Amino acid sequence: MNRRDVLRAVGGTSLVGIAGCAGLFETRSARAPPLPENRPDAVYYPTHYEGMKMPGMKEQGGYRCALTYSYAHRFWLMKPNGITKVEIQPEDSIHLMPVVWETQTGIIPPDINPQLTITQSGDSIDQFAPWPMLSQPMGFHFGDNAQIEGDGTYTVDVSIGGPSTRRTGSLAENQGNASFTFEFEFSESTLNEIAYTDIPDDREGTKGAVDLMNMEMVPNSQVPTPDALPGNVRGSGTSGDAKFVVTVLEDASRFGGDEEQKYLAVSPRTPYNRTMLPMMSLSGTLHRDGTSVFDGILQATIDPDLRYHYGTTVADVQTGDDLTITVDSPPQTARHEGYETAFVDMPDVQVTL
Repeated sequence: MNRRDVLRAVGGTSLVGIAGCAGLFETRSARAPPLPENRPDAVYYPTHYEGMKMPGMKEQGGYRCALTYSYAHRFWLMKPNGITKVEIQPEDSIHLMPVVWETQTGIIPPDINPQLTITQSGDSIDQFAPWPMLSQPMGFHFGDNAQIEGDGTYTVDVSIGGPSTRRTGSLAENQGNASFTFEFEFSESTLNEIAYTDIPDDREGTKGAVDLMNMEMVPNSQVPTPDALPGNVRGSGTSGDAKFVVTVLEDASRFGGDEEQKYLAVSPRTPYNRTMLPMMSLSGTLHRDGTSVFDGILQATIDPDLRYHYGTTVADVQTGDDLTITVDSPPQTARHEGYETAFVDMPDVQVTL
């Protein structure tokens, strides 16, 4: 049974039931206090939030990668039968997060699927593919709890694959397939220096979110404000506590259409922090005077200006058209505390353009 199988098998098991780990449990439980009662089906203030350390940054093949880490986290996975909680396990040392972005635009692509290998003096320590995740302070990122063997120097190799999401404009030429190697000097004392902030009891579990952290040289995963989106913003709606902003571009040529067609783009984002919501399946129906003039898939796309969004070419969009956005599947990302109850049950969004 490999590490991922173990995580799936024990995802609902508390550390309380693990014998022989009393000291470790005291440390881990201090980092994962009881969840708020009566959490809303929306984004909410978590019990706490944490900072991070960045051992290094590398560049190759049109991408940059920053290796970051924090305390081991509990998190939740999206699975066919619903949300599944993954507890901190006894062997989990840190939460390791390779942040990869496209050098030219600063866009963090959610489809490059990093693979991590941790070695020490040539010996394999851990190997895994981190989960695509949503976190309030980190935004979208790839991360997972990792196993290392105490203080020392480790080598972390990060490799990324080719893109699976449509790219447009200058991004169409960047095909990924890069690798980055980091020498990682780890110590328990340095880990314990990472900031850990409790949310006041009267705020935790209430609707809201902590701010995205300022990572200085590392970009964030925000999408543009409605005012900054290209095209003509025609309206917005909400579903599952996510906001969907609709804009129409007059020229669809860079999206597979022609200059006479329009490009209808839907830009979902989290409330409060405008973090992108990738890995959804969306479809749309455009009605005009009671007649359907478009009914089809809204394709996930990464564009230098629209950034991560979902869109389609249409012959025309007229004032008063009614757009129905159907969430065929919600974001298939893991979630940190504060996001696990949102973006799950997502009814249709109705927008009059």
